[in-house]
Amino acid sequence: MTVRVFLVDDHALFRAGVRAELDSITDEIEVVGEAGSVGEAVAGIARHRPDVVLLDVHMPDGGGAEVLRQVRTALPEVVFLALSVSDAAEDVIAVIRAGARGYVTKTISSQELVRAVVRVAEGDAVFSPRLAGFVLDAFADRPGAAPISDPELDLLTPRERDVLRLLARGYAYKEIASELFISVKTVETHVSSVLRKTQLSNRYELSRWASDRRLV
Repeated sequence: MTVRVFLVDDHALFRAGVRAELDSITDEIEVVGEAGSVGEAVAGIARHRPDVVLLDVHMPDGGGAEVLRQVRTALPEVVFLALSVSDAAEDVIAVIRAGARGYVTKTISSQELVRAVVRVAEGDAVFSPRLAGFVLDAFADRPGAAPISDPELDLLTPRERDVLRLLARGYAYKEIASELFISVKTVETHVSSVLRKTQLSNRYELSRWASDRRLV
């Protein structure tokens, strides 16, 4: 049986790459549509009624959790698999709580992505290796569990979190810009905003702040 897939990501180039890659390596998956915003995603999913939605976590108008909130009640048969650059605990937990069946990062290989899509379509839950622990901790509600929310972290926009995460991992501004499909100037603007909101003064302090909140 062919799994009908709908792609949701605000980067058209990324969507095109995923579609081309899936088309070239497997007959198990058919990409039936795509969207670059929450509104487009909700309308497109309702129209195409795919088996699986590959869902980005961060988008300018609300992100993956908002798509889930608007779609799952009306279309409970549609399965959602998060596909994101983020591997932060709060992102994983938020989208799973909203109803996603799995969460994999964009470092996943094409063949692994095919297997993940087929598995969630068959009813399995699928996570990139280190992410499953976040979910187990959160739902077990045991000591040391990853925090669901953080008042200081909530001050940052999703894009600022993405920039901070990569900055804390040692990426140069140019590398962050390339990874997130934005300009170097935009990266600089986001870093300045994060420094202002966190009341920190340099990259070293930001890295420690991000590490304390499991963003790295």
